[in-house]
Amino acid sequence: MDADTVVGTELRGLRRRRPEVAGTVLAGTDGLLISSDLPSTDATHLAALAAASFGLGHRVADTVRRGEFRESVVRTTAGCVVTYPAGRTALLTLVTVSAAEDLEALHEEARAVARRAGSVLDTRVGGAGATAVPDGHAPLAVRTPMATLPTQLRRSARPTWRRPPI
Repeated sequence: MDADTVVGTELRGLRRRRPEVAGTVLAGTDGLLISSDLPSTDATHLAALAAASFGLGHRVADTVRRGEFRESVVRTTAGCVVTYPAGRTALLTLVTVSAAEDLEALHEEARAVARRAGSVLDTRVGGAGATAVPDGHAPLAVRTPMATLPTQLRRSARPTWRRPPI
């Protein structure tokens, strides 16, 4: 069986076993859609949002040093949206129609599906078409104070304002 068939079978099986799951989105960690059973516009937007949510959650988990990121949960008045890592380069996002009475059981089952789907995607040539999760210990940004720059660079960095010709 090819990777797309295996992943599709996993996602359909999850929906069959968990009736509260209204839709699924499989996306790269870069936010690009891989597979979905939601309307295409919603799926494309959700893929991008899931990647942003994952990036933030991954960074928060790394910052507090309390283990690896497991899932991101957004609860709404009509259900929830849950994103799980799926291998090195993909994310599985579930949209539920209710607040799932047994959210922990859903997590366990969804994590297993994400592991299996991620494993298939990771072994595919080129992975899921996304970039691997960045090093969590890399700095977010580095700023160089002006005082530490060589004098010549400091002078050239100063804005110059000239009165426009009349």
